[in-house]
Amino acid sequence: MSRIGKKPIPVPKGVEVQIGAGNLITVKGPKGQLQQQLPAAMVITHENGNLIVQRPSDAKDHRSLHGLTRTLLSNMVVGVTTGWERALEINGVGYRASMEGKTLVLQLGFSHPVRLEPPPDVTYVVGERRSANEPLPLFIRGINKQVVGEQASKIRSLRPPEPYKGKGIKYIEERIRRKAGKAGKTK
Repeated sequence: MSRIGKKPIPVPKGVEVQIGAGNLITVKGPKGQLQQQLPAAMVITHENGNLIVQRPSDAKDHRSLHGLTRTLLSNMVVGVTTGWERALEINGVGYRASMEGKTLVLQLGFSHPVRLEPPPDVTYVVGERRSANEPLPLFIRGINKQVVGEQASKIRSLRPPEPYKGKGIKYIEERIRRKAGKAGKTK
């Protein structure tokens, strides 16, 4: 059995789960509603306040889908209750971020500012710098884990961190391997 797949998913109070034909799952909660088509081969049941995912056989494709289906379902439940967040740091002289309404405006050393509109159910939040030398935090929040991760990756790809000075946009938990600059000639 899959260790992840056999774990039950607790459904908190205030969350409503509907299992449709062909495993079309709709999860409604305090933060919003998510709908996703999960693999039809998996057997999903809602009993005693828990969601349980079972596989019909020990075939290789069923084993590979078991943990995946459970994780996707769990991510939906967490998304509509607490939501998902991805944190980035903007580091570099003159690199700034600001909000104009819901639009994120980034100055990243290009000749023009980069403007990004958030997709539905996603918000951008620009944090405060504690000092001039600290990186600027940027938070992407939403109920769909996949969309939040894609937006964070899209923003990071605008100016990935470089290995010499560490300038660019990186995830907060990311560590940049620094390189030494050019060595001078020795006689």
